[in-house]
Amino acid sequence: MLLSNPDLSSFNPLSRHNPPPASTEHRTGLARAGGGAGQVIFRKTAEGCGMDGVLRWLAGGEESGSRQPPTDEQGSAVVEFVFLALLLMVPLVYFVITVGQIQGGSFAVVGAADQAAKVYVAQPDASTAQSTAEQAVALALSDFGHQVERASLVTTCNPSDCQAAGTTVTVTVSLTIPLPFVPFAEGLTATRVEASSTQIVGRYR
Repeated sequence: MLLSNPDLSSFNPLSRHNPPPASTEHRTGLARAGGGAGQVIFRKTAEGCGMDGVLRWLAGGEESGSRQPPTDEQGSAVVEFVFLALLLMVPLVYFVITVGQIQGGSFAVVGAADQAAKVYVAQPDASTAQSTAEQAVALALSDFGHQVERASLVTTCNPSDCQAAGTTVTVTVSLTIPLPFVPFAEGLTATRVEASSTQIVGRYR
């Protein structure tokens, strides 16, 4: 059976005819007596409304005494991860830099040998051809950031007369690649790369 809404227009909170409020002791007794039932009703209402956060908050208050205190081992996983990352990344980065220098040295000797062979066969005499080839090698290596002192130049001719028309001139350039970031270790090298280029001495120069 449904009850109609009561008429509250004549209700005056300051009127003497209103029932007096319950005393503090009476309200405290009701709260103590109905505390358990109120929590049950509130939990059921919260579950029905999907108030999971409120239920967790209530449960947290009850379970706070059973939580374990923090220990000194908390946060050690982050320290271990940073240590292992540095331990693995530093050698990997150094390896990549070394491979890059070796690749750059390979490109440098290829270009140096090609330029040296071209300028060699274009010179009128052997002494000028040799010095011009060495200058071409030095220029090509400096463009790639390598020291000329670490390179060597070898010239071979077939037949032995390097200035005769039709002679095959082969120029071989070798370069020693040092280890990166180790300037104090002169004997330690990454590898040695070399390249050769062949040109034919023309009849008209």
